[in-house]
Amino acid sequence: MTRFRPCIDLHAGSVKQIVGGTLTDADASLKTNHVSTLPAGHFATLYKEHNLTGAHVIMLGPGNQDAAREAVEAWEGGLQVGGGVTDENARQWIEWGAEKVIITSFLFPSGTFSLHRLQSVLHALGDDKSKLVIDLSCRRRQKSWYVAMNKWQTITDMELNQDSISLLEPYCSEFLIHAADNEGLQAGIDQLLVQKLAEWCSIPVTYAGGGRSLEDLEMVKKLSGGKVDLTIGSALDIFGGSGVKFEDCVKWNRERARIGTAWACKEH
Repeated sequence: MTRFRPCIDLHAGSVKQIVGGTLTDADASLKTNHVSTLPAGHFATLYKEHNLTGAHVIMLGPGNQDAAREAVEAWEGGLQVGGGVTDENARQWIEWGAEKVIITSFLFPSGTFSLHRLQSVLHALGDDKSKLVIDLSCRRRQKSWYVAMNKWQTITDMELNQDSISLLEPYCSEFLIHAADNEGLQAGIDQLLVQKLAEWCSIPVTYAGGGRSLEDLEMVKKLSGGKVDLTIGSALDIFGGSGVKFEDCVKWNRERARIGTAWACKEH
């Protein structure tokens, strides 16, 4: 059943909400929606209090490790961590308290997918794919989507489709997919991508990019048949947004869980 999943996006050590397509090595190009005065640990504790499992912490560039560690220590075993994860530090993040690690760029040396690198990360995790999330954040290219890396600025050789999803599913426990062209714009979700993800994926998948309201949660549920989760960031009041209240997203999840439990009891 579709649920709301929160995030903690870190940039230069602070919790920020940015316009995804503007994130480059040149800070002058960065467009920021919100910079929180509260530390990463605050949001981790908030999510823990409301049992918002599956939340992800994304380190956008250097200088974010301390803030990410603060978050996973605040909710040990409850958060997924991504951004700069490799076969050399994946196990370390689990030991520091992350529930799972998220990888993208490491899998694409020079923009080309490397199965060997994926296998090396999995091996570093003791071949436990339950600890691994693959981030296939992407950008539109005409009628297709291609995986984007390096702060979503480099388009890789991997097209997001049934073949690529089927190739990767045996190595991970879920997918995280940012629609980078929609990220931070609060202009609505990529509806076709949500539909395709539900069609292609047989493991849990979270979509992020453009979510702005409870209506978007309902839309994702309808479009995906309840198979795709939704992250809402910039539109949330806790991140300075006016589109949706955090407490309403929490209530939405609780109501979906209640309905799911009721159906399960009915079937038995």
